[in-house]
Amino acid sequence: MAVPKRRLSSSKRDMRRAQHDKVSAPNIVPCPNCSAPMVPHRVCPACGHYKQKAVFKKEDSGSGS
Repeated sequence: MAVPKRRLSSSKRDMRRAQHDKVSAPNIVPCPNCSAPMVPHRVCPACGHYKQKAVFKKEDSGSGS
């Protein structure tokens, strides 16, 4: 069984743990169909298109009934 030969210094331990909380913001690109901001390789939430094809139709919620 592998066991450390020497004790890890607190500096080395903290350098390793410093990487755990890094989170990057998602990449945002304009939709090629409607130019709304969207995450790449996903269906556009504004118009419902993916790779110039309509995947789903966006329903208007302004009718009221």
